[in-house]
Amino acid sequence: MSVRIRLDVYDPSQGTMSIANGNSAIVFTVLATLAMTAPNARCQSITRLDGSTISAAFADSFARRTLAENKVTGAEIAIVNDGKLVWSRAYGQRHHEPSLPMENETVTWAASITKSVFATYVMSLVERGEFDLDVPVAAQLSAPLDSFEQYREIASDLVKDPAWPQVTPRILLAHTSGLGNLWQFEKDKKLHLRFAPGSKYSYSGDGINLVQHVIEQKFGKHLDSLMTDAIFTPLGMSHTGMIYRKEFESNVADRFGIDEKFRSQTRRYPARAAGSMMSTAEDIARFAAALLNDRIITPKTRAAMLKPEVEIRTLHQFPLAENEPEGKEAAEVGLAYGLGWGLLTKTPFGPAFFKEGHGDGAQNYMICFERSKSCMIVLTNSDNGELAFRPLLETLLGDTVTPWEWEGYTESYIKTARGQ
Repeated sequence: MSVRIRLDVYDPSQGTMSIANGNSAIVFTVLATLAMTAPNARCQSITRLDGSTISAAFADSFARRTLAENKVTGAEIAIVNDGKLVWSRAYGQRHHEPSLPMENETVTWAASITKSVFATYVMSLVERGEFDLDVPVAAQLSAPLDSFEQYREIASDLVKDPAWPQVTPRILLAHTSGLGNLWQFEKDKKLHLRFAPGSKYSYSGDGINLVQHVIEQKFGKHLDSLMTDAIFTPLGMSHTGMIYRKEFESNVADRFGIDEKFRSQTRRYPARAAGSMMSTAEDIARFAAALLNDRIITPKTRAAMLKPEVEIRTLHQFPLAENEPEGKEAAEVGLAYGLGWGLLTKTPFGPAFFKEGHGDGAQNYMICFERSKSCMIVLTNSDNGELAFRPLLETLLGDTVTPWEWEGYTESYIKTARGQ
């Protein structure tokens, strides 16, 4: 397993550095000064949630060993302390035959982490008065949902449901609409409301895509261009897009199965708010730092986004059997869902927000703690990625509060889900 290490100099307030219109001597002097004074210039240690520290060398060694033991083909890890990117590494392989290493700039599939980045974009529209979370979707569209080509067949029953006019963007972002995860999983391949909108939590990618549809109709633009202009370009997320782009071609990760054999290339399109985003751990760390530092939305808007919309007390996010009992983890950490983000409302480290990403050959996780402005992002191009999440998060960040059983990150859950 190969490792690529990069040391950067960052502007402490922005997470980036740019110098223009200066001669080489001045530039060298400025660079040297920043290198000596910027707290993130040469990170020698990582501060964990309990205030303890680990060395960068230890973190690197532990991550490499953990990923290898769990047969994770490739991974990118980034850590944010005090609202600044302080450590990032890439491990393993992005491509076989020829063997090519994962790098910090390797673009991979972020999967459902897309949902939370999209929700943050939606909140920026709300903040500017350009979008209303509480006007029903049916009332915001210029025509019935099933009159749009992509919904013509799959929404034909949904629009007849008397509860459909109650479904709002807020309900959709909070995963309380009653829609299933994806219509492709339904027996009749159609959208249906399984319970009264707003009454309980049930994860739904279709719900997030519906919000995308309303926004695209409202602004007359595709989501890729909207989010690139509003989020990715301003934050310097140059290796991120809602769809695959030609410039990613030279450094994009293939995806691999549990046997570490090739599964698929990473070429995501069309744009889907539920999960098409391609990115790097560093770019997502830049996004997280900007969110914590009030550079995307105001503290008031962030608080509204991270306010619990629904409490969750189930044993698993995706039950392995019907009528599963409640889980102790959920109550202990105050598990809830806000607008596009999972929430931990009761932890020794203060409130946290998180999002996982599941896909064929792509397993990802990110979590941020508001009080310390600390985050950890793990992106993998491997179906084995989830096996490494708990040891990595507990050891590198000191995250002892993620509800591992609810997330399905325990070995027993993973084996059962795989049918092993």
